[in-house]
Amino acid sequence: MKFPYGICDFKKIVTKDYFYCDRTGCIPLLEKGEYLLFIRPRRFGKSLLLSTLFNYYDVARADEFDRLFGHLEIGKNPTPLHNRYFILQWDFSCVDPFGDVEDIRKSLHDHINSCIDAFIMYYRDYLTEDVRVDRANAISSIQSLMAVARKSGHKVYLLIDEYDNFANQVMMGVQQDKQKRYEALVFEEGPLRTLFKAVKSSTSDSLFDRIFITGVSPVVMSDITSGYNIAKNIYLNPVYNDLCGFRPEEVASATGAVIDACNLPEIEKMNAISMIQTWYNGYKFAPDAAETVYNPTLALYFLDALLESGKFPTEMLDENMAADDAKLDYIARIPGGGQLLLDLVHENAEVVVTALAKRFGIRDLMNASGKDNAFLVSFLYYFGVLSQNTITPQGKLVLKVPNLVMRKLYVERLAELLLPNPLVRDEGKLAAEKVYQYGDIGPLCTFVEQKYFKVFHNPDYRWANELTVKTAFLTLLYNDILYIMDSESEVGRQRVDLTMIIRPDMRRFTILDVLIEFKYVTLADAGVSGKEARELTVESLQSLPPMQQMMTEAAEQVREYGRILEERHGNLRLGRFAVVALGFERIWAREV
Repeated sequence: MKFPYGICDFKKIVTKDYFYCDRTGCIPLLEKGEYLLFIRPRRFGKSLLLSTLFNYYDVARADEFDRLFGHLEIGKNPTPLHNRYFILQWDFSCVDPFGDVEDIRKSLHDHINSCIDAFIMYYRDYLTEDVRVDRANAISSIQSLMAVARKSGHKVYLLIDEYDNFANQVMMGVQQDKQKRYEALVFEEGPLRTLFKAVKSSTSDSLFDRIFITGVSPVVMSDITSGYNIAKNIYLNPVYNDLCGFRPEEVASATGAVIDACNLPEIEKMNAISMIQTWYNGYKFAPDAAETVYNPTLALYFLDALLESGKFPTEMLDENMAADDAKLDYIARIPGGGQLLLDLVHENAEVVVTALAKRFGIRDLMNASGKDNAFLVSFLYYFGVLSQNTITPQGKLVLKVPNLVMRKLYVERLAELLLPNPLVRDEGKLAAEKVYQYGDIGPLCTFVEQKYFKVFHNPDYRWANELTVKTAFLTLLYNDILYIMDSESEVGRQRVDLTMIIRPDMRRFTILDVLIEFKYVTLADAGVSGKEARELTVESLQSLPPMQQMMTEAAEQVREYGRILEERHGNLRLGRFAVVALGFERIWAREV
């Protein structure tokens, strides 16, 4: 078996016998639209989709059609348009987003001209005249190319990959006046807007007969809309839910094949399928889609590592996906964004909106204060850190964090947001290690009292219950290398506040599984002020009737949850803890 991790060349994948999930059956549906916009999160297989379209429609590869597509669904029922086009490709991830607007304009035009150069070389035997490439003005080069293509007897199919990449880089960068720089690209006569106006103009003369554009969000398209208002948006259509993602049965089959190839025991097959499902499944791009899909890059990362070493990857988050953290950082800087991250960090956290914002631009994002959170939620959805889930009986859309990989990004960003000093965060992490290494929760409670509770006095954060306390503990205890972290996991008919179950491949280490139940007592219920609470002795704190009542309830729940977890897993080394907070002032914790 071979897995095409990092490979987006369709021809190479199918001719070199790499693992491939056939999606060519969607091609007839795609042909129903001429100018399409397809949005998916980064590293979700969009480039491979464009490569598939290139090979299918390329006039120069007609002789290879049977070899490339004969064994696939479209090869058995091809459309009349196969191998009928010149293909022009642009990849805007190659455009340098740095410098001033004129620097970016030059980089954009240089890229387009280099793509036209490649077009000329590739189709030199088909072109009847020379294309004039204007090094100072790529739009002029496009016009010359289209005129020559027309005389040569073939229409052009334009494929644009990552159409919004460099614009998003400008928008989310750290440079001064980034909003002004972004707006200069897309508004008025900015270079990106001007380019798309030229593309639109070429369609009116049937020069660009078909256009397929991919990107990660509609923000840029919204900002250039009058320059290019012909795109048909297909990214929310349930028919295309799995166009770039892997289906559960495909991943399960591939995982089983790898386990067999590595001669691993049958129990490892179940462990592997469970791991890959927990960490990478959960994406849904339409609420009425039949099933969720896996991020293909992450699934291939796992399968490739398992095949190569016979072991699960130590880091379940592929470092090439870590850049998604920048999207959370961007959201955290927008008014209301930090609270949204707090709201979504837990296992069953959901956010409900009337609908996704399909047309919103940079001014909406940069001036989100006072608006509902549909803008922020939509942004997180398009960038893959939220996924559609269900629709409420009232017709509203429910979104959630898709999987454990994305939750890891939330937790890490939240820790940085609440404890910006890395030395302080390290101090908290060291205190947290004592919980699962030695069963000692005292140092962690002390750290939360002294460091985290000061943060939660900030009026920017509205929580005032056990969820707040759990958030503090979760951000410090989170360890995806050793554990499957689960906040609000279902045990029986109840939900446990926090469980840390050692990963199957990490049980060889002498660490504890962890179960924690949190309770919260308000200062008013305890009859004390914040100052009085801070001055209480440990004995006085524990003698307060509301604290005793909550500790009794928490301990009873921990015993019951622990019993169920032991029966479910069978081989746990379970550290069980009850934690009761008095306001944002004091903590009483004990092992049960």
